[in-house]
Amino acid sequence: MHIDAAGLLDTARFIASPNCDDRPEDTKISLLVIHNISLPPNQFGGNGVIELFTNQLDPQAHPYYQSLQGSKVSAHFFIRRDGAIIQFVSCIKRAWHAGVSCWQGKERCNDFSLGIELEGSDTIPFTENQYSSLTALTQCLCNQYPIQHIAGHSDIAPGRKTDPGSCFNWNKYALELGDKKVFTAAQHLL
Repeated sequence: MHIDAAGLLDTARFIASPNCDDRPEDTKISLLVIHNISLPPNQFGGNGVIELFTNQLDPQAHPYYQSLQGSKVSAHFFIRRDGAIIQFVSCIKRAWHAGVSCWQGKERCNDFSLGIELEGSDTIPFTENQYSSLTALTQCLCNQYPIQHIAGHSDIAPGRKTDPGSCFNWNKYALELGDKKVFTAAQHLL
């Protein structure tokens, strides 16, 4: 796995999302944010997430989609249940994944973070393939960028977001990474 000078992962399928923009000048990527998403909720394998991140989601295709009408969101990466990685936004760009957020007193986490969405939900365990891909991707990103912390969406938007949820195994992820120093949220430490 390698990230090129354009911020693209060589092993990922790239589908460009229009929901991104430039990071503030001289901003260092220091935070990795872990999310979960499934569209429709708790259903896997469809194109709902791709359609959402590319502004092509049909609000009539599922009752839940009506609540997402007009949403302009994205993430840098999306890891499917089988471990396949789709990249939507170059790492150099600011993806719109965090929303109103704050990490260690610093607001607007989109400015200085990378967002990884796992295909899943708060209530269904993630797959071994997802953990393997997430670990490899995390190591690749940490080798390329000065990432100092890894947090869940719920850590940067407490009370507003719950993902990656209680079924995400932070201990497993930390052990697979073999580098606990990036985990600073107390609930995620071994």
